[in-house]
Amino acid sequence: MKKGIHPEYKKCIVTCACGNAFETRSTVETTRVDICSECHPFYTGKQKLVDTAGRVEQFMRKFEKSQAIQEKAAKKIADKRKTAAAAKKSEKPAGEGATGQT
Repeated sequence: MKKGIHPEYKKCIVTCACGNAFETRSTVETTRVDICSECHPFYTGKQKLVDTAGRVEQFMRKFEKSQAIQEKAAKKIADKRKTAAAAKKSEKPAGEGATGQT
């Protein structure tokens, strides 16, 4: 290794969001992480569902709103088809009134 070009490798304290802290070595003195081996479901065998900021409820609201919009659009199309069919029935056929002689 060349001298003077590498960063200093020192002790580092890693702190997890669950409160666990451990010491390792790194180029920085402190590091904060969201998940560590003490709280990760793969290592603990426990499934921990964390709904950050109500994302499930937010998705359900968006889904319900889109369903309502789709139903409204389908009803509008069905109404247009009904009025178009009623208009066709009330029209006179194009061939009536013509004698057909030339």
